[in-house]
Amino acid sequence: MATLAGKNCSSCGRLTNQYVDFACPRCSETIIVRCDDCRKNYTRYRCSKCHFEGP
Repeated sequence: MATLAGKNCSSCGRLTNQYVDFACPRCSETIIVRCDDCRKNYTRYRCSKCHFEGP
């Protein structure tokens, strides 16, 4: 049985294998994960450490 290897999106929480991840623009201590859908729809995300919000 195949499993989906991926990460959970920081915006919607879905497990995805089509994503981009990057360090928080403000604190650089948290990795933000964005699925393709949330990136295309400009869904907001929030850093769990410094509470920075981005599009």
